[in-house]
Amino acid sequence: MQPRVLILGGGLAGLATAQALAPRGFRVTLLESRNRLGGRASSFQDAATGQLIDACQHVSMGCCTNLAHFIRTIGIAHLVEPQPCLYFMTPDRRVSRFRADRWPAPLHLLRSFASAHYLTAGEKLRAAWGLAQLQRAAEDDDRPFQEWLDRNYQTPRLVSRFWGLVLVSALNESPDRIGLRYARKVFVDGFLKHPRGFEVEVPSVPLGRLYGEELTRWLREHDVELHLQRGGRRFYLEADRVTSLELRNGETRTADWVVSTVPFDRLLDLLPPDVIDRHATFANLRHLETSPITSVHAWFDRQGTELPHIVLMDSVGQWVFNRGEVSPGEWYLQVVVSAARQFRGLGHEEVERQVIAELRRLLPRLRDAQLLRARDVTEHAATFSAVPGVDRWRPSQTTPIDNLLLAGDWTQTGWPATMEGAVRSGYLAAEALLARVGRPERLVQPDLA
Repeated sequence: MQPRVLILGGGLAGLATAQALAPRGFRVTLLESRNRLGGRASSFQDAATGQLIDACQHVSMGCCTNLAHFIRTIGIAHLVEPQPCLYFMTPDRRVSRFRADRWPAPLHLLRSFASAHYLTAGEKLRAAWGLAQLQRAAEDDDRPFQEWLDRNYQTPRLVSRFWGLVLVSALNESPDRIGLRYARKVFVDGFLKHPRGFEVEVPSVPLGRLYGEELTRWLREHDVELHLQRGGRRFYLEADRVTSLELRNGETRTADWVVSTVPFDRLLDLLPPDVIDRHATFANLRHLETSPITSVHAWFDRQGTELPHIVLMDSVGQWVFNRGEVSPGEWYLQVVVSAARQFRGLGHEEVERQVIAELRRLLPRLRDAQLLRARDVTEHAATFSAVPGVDRWRPSQTTPIDNLLLAGDWTQTGWPATMEGAVRSGYLAAEALLARVGRPERLVQPDLA
């Protein structure tokens, strides 16, 4: 008889778990509290036009091998476009382009780095020396990154225009709050190991479409029982086993195995308090911190730029994504502000005012353009914060509860809070379950060779 697996949560971690287990002889039921799949990688319907709008633009990089495997497997790789050139803009509107040459790593970006207009020759030498020191650092060294920067003579301007420019976007956290381990991982895996590691990949369709028709068809073809708008209320346990899951609508679900992929704070709501207090795996989750992301959406009556994206420095936002002419006479730009604590306490109008004013300063075509409408969306707990030593609080995919496993980018994946980390967590949870039933198999994909 096929073992029954109940997966709670239809974000990338839950979807990756289902994609790994369904073809391997498990009867999979997937429950999602919302009316759509994708979790934080989601879209909403714009009330004014009916268009699908991403709550926040999600991008991948060439080093994200497990996410790439996932989208290939479910048949949506054709909906993701690589952008081999990155465009960096300073407040004076000058732009530098980063593109890999056909040289072996880590020399593939040397020419682009040498020609970057926003660093002096001395700063480039200092940054190059810092990168060499970073590559030599031990992978498990997770001292405060700011301490490492100070000890390696990285100036505040260099931190702002180089280290922080990359890390705020990649880790959704400011350099003074992060640990060395994941700062090192971003630069080594993303920029130094492989010529394709840094390449940004952007969905060519809204996320609601990306995780739409092809995905649901794949789930159906592999007999995954999918239920939307079915959120969990509490787990019932006996003798350190989950006996049932009560849903918010009063239904009760049972299974041989349960994989929870909900955010860590939601997991704490689902578990009995005495179970949390008794097991450090769960109690340690109380120490995890979160960081917000704000996305400002703006529609103008003319095209603001022909570039597909712009990485901003010394600015309010970090990225501008050009979504083009989405309807006759409407050009859509999305600005992403990571680690957006500066907006706390501000109303929507003020957030939009700051970002729109910056767009008009940076993109001359917009100075006299009519703003047709704008909207900002903030995910207040978008990611966990990669503070120094954070891994001591992150649980593995196995738990002290015999038939309960965990997945989510906040679990132990070796990666920070990314889509790649979410998919890896799902594959790791599936590996753990397969090992428990005596069928060990390696599912996590290797890094770029």
